[in-house]
Formats: sequence, structure tokens, C-alpha cells
Amino acid sequence: MDYKTRITPAKEEAVKALKDEFSQYSGYIFTDYRGMTVEQITSLRRTLLKKDAAYRVVKNRFAKIALTQLDNTADEQLIGPTAIALVRGDDANLIAKELFQASKEGNPIQIKGAMLDGKFFSPAEVEAFSKLPSKLELIASLMGTMKAPVQKLAATLLAYVEKNGGVATEEAVSAAEEN
Repeated sequence: MDYKTRITPAKEEAVKALKDEFSQYSGYIFTDYRGMTVEQITSLRRTLLKKDAAYRVVKNRFAKIALTQLDNTADEQLIGPTAIALVRGDDANLIAKELFQASKEGNPIQIKGAMLDGKFFSPAEVEAFSKLPSKLELIASLMGTMKAPVQKLAATLLAYVEKNGGVATEEAVSAAEEN
């Protein structure tokens, strides 16, 4: 007997809805949610929603079709009960941090892998990625490093001016530049 999947309008609509939703995001973190309670999933969804991400329990077959239509493949990750954290922009490592934090807090969530900006990440790579600083943290660190010499110059000039009784001279400015 030959088994053939029957394509119904309802299934086509479900795949189209998933495709439309997936197309709004640039990254996907695949998780196994087996053993999580409804409360735990709802709490995780709320946390991720605050970070402009979504957490969706998906039907594997529909998700495979939708991702294939978006030129992404994730066949290995879409085995067993699967939920996908949908990520926008540069916040992927923040979302990964939240997922690992939920795991540490007792939620039985397991990371299966991720597809971020068209590149596949294994569970170990996702964990390493989650430990990196965010883009905003890196920019703040860079700006602090760039600001330090100027701040030091300003403090030196101020100290010199205060030492001379509040009078700045050309001689004082050139002396401060030499330091």
C-alpha cells in the first residue's frame, strides 16, 4: 500500500502562516521543550517577548517546509518535540543567554542548535555564542577605550589650571600635551 500525504487547504494555510512569521526573523534557535509545563513555556515566552523575540512550538513537518521555502534547512533539529526561539537582529546571543538561563533555573529545555543569519550552529556553539557580550556591550567598551585618553588629557589640564590658581596659559596647555 502506497502512503501519500494529503495536502489540505488548512495545512497549506498553516505552512504559509509559519513561513510569513519565520520571514520576519533573522535567526532561529531550536529547542526540545519535552518536560516543560505550560507555566514554564508561558514564562519563557513572556521573557523572550520583552527582548523582541518569539518562542513557538511548531509542527516539525510544517516548519521544515516553511524553512525550506525561505532557503534554510534544519532537518536535523526538527526531530522530536520542537520549539523555536525566533530572533531579530543582533540580539541572538541575548536570546540564547535567556534560554540557557531558563535551563539553569530548572526548566527541562535543551538546545538542539541554531540557524543564525543563514549559518548553522551546534548546541555547543550556541552555548559559546550565548557567553559573548552583546553588540551594545561591545560598542560601550570600545567607546570607553576611545574616551580614556581624552578624559586623561582633560583631567591633567584641569589639575594644572587649579595648581596655577585658575589661570590657563599657553605654556600650561603645551606642558599638558607633553604629558
